[in-house]
Amino acid sequence: LGIANSKKLKLAQNKIDESVARLAVVKDNVLPSASASFLYNHAEIPTHSLSIGGGNPINLPNRADAFVGTAAVQEVVYGGGKYRYAQESTRLLTDVARLDADKNKEEITYAIINSYFSLYKVMQSKKVVAQNLESIASQLKQAQRFFEQGIVTKNDVLRFQLQQANVSLTDLEIENNRKIINYNLDILLGLPEDTDIELTDAEATLPASAPLNTYLSLAMASRQELQQLDIRNKVANYNIKSIKANQLPTVGVGANLYYINPNGSFIPAANEYIMPVTLGATVSWNVASLWTNKNKISEAKIQQQEIGIQKDILTDQLKTEINRNYQNYLLAVKRIDVLQASIAQATENDRLLASKYNNNIASVTDRIDAETLLYQAKINLDLAKADAMLAYYTLLK
Repeated sequence: LGIANSKKLKLAQNKIDESVARLAVVKDNVLPSASASFLYNHAEIPTHSLSIGGGNPINLPNRADAFVGTAAVQEVVYGGGKYRYAQESTRLLTDVARLDADKNKEEITYAIINSYFSLYKVMQSKKVVAQNLESIASQLKQAQRFFEQGIVTKNDVLRFQLQQANVSLTDLEIENNRKIINYNLDILLGLPEDTDIELTDAEATLPASAPLNTYLSLAMASRQELQQLDIRNKVANYNIKSIKANQLPTVGVGANLYYINPNGSFIPAANEYIMPVTLGATVSWNVASLWTNKNKISEAKIQQQEIGIQKDILTDQLKTEINRNYQNYLLAVKRIDVLQASIAQATENDRLLASKYNNNIASVTDRIDAETLLYQAKINLDLAKADAMLAYYTLLK
């Protein structure tokens, strides 16, 4: 749903369409060029007699009309491979645009997963806080009953009321965070902004971790950034070839058709116009490119080397990123084991303190602290499970 409604992906698709259109334009450059023109010319000749030396005068008409038409077709037969290199470069840049779209799709997917688990953590915290408030309400009733019986002091009742107020404030903060995350997720999914999202249980069995080298190999083979740099390296290679091609001669062929009608009539009589056809071939060579291209080639090679260096830098960055995500995932799994043990300990501690408090051998402070530790442990466990799943998706990103 998020991918289907993503404006960022629509923009990426537009970039792909633009690259495809640019490739079509480059392909059109290899097609023959053709042109046609038609000229009408009218001349008024006030002095229509011309004498040169002692010869007989040349008599000209008072006025003259002429129609001249031309049509030409030109095609480059050999251009040193420049057109082919331009096509290959543009095709590769289209592949880069597609990889950009794939990368954006993965980023959007991860953003949705991240928001999903953020909302899940808030909802789980809200559930635990609701249970805590329910338990506090029960403890408060019991404390008020004990106060009426003279077993506890008014201060003990006030402590439960203070705990209830503090947990209620926590519930308000959690609800505020839920609304913010819910709104952001609505935007990501393209849903109406007032949609309340209900989550299914996000808790799942955590996958067993593979060796670090497995994730490193997977990233080196599939990360779009590395693939893009490989493609840009090929583009740079074609750029070098294109510059070298400028040193080669260009061969072209063409045909020209001329229509010359000095008769003055738009449609002349037979034999009063001529229509010659010419065929030709052209060989041109910019000899100066033999020495002016040398520095251009050096510059292009340096740019290609820069791409290789960028790939080495990115590879190192990916390795450190994957190792960090891998260690974070292992830590998240271990935290769950520790917190599960703490839940058992906090539950037993709460049970003992509840019994002691009911028998008036434990203070209200000890009772509240034990209950707070138990519910905090439950919240921490739910958060840890969600964090572990998110850490796994981060590792696969």
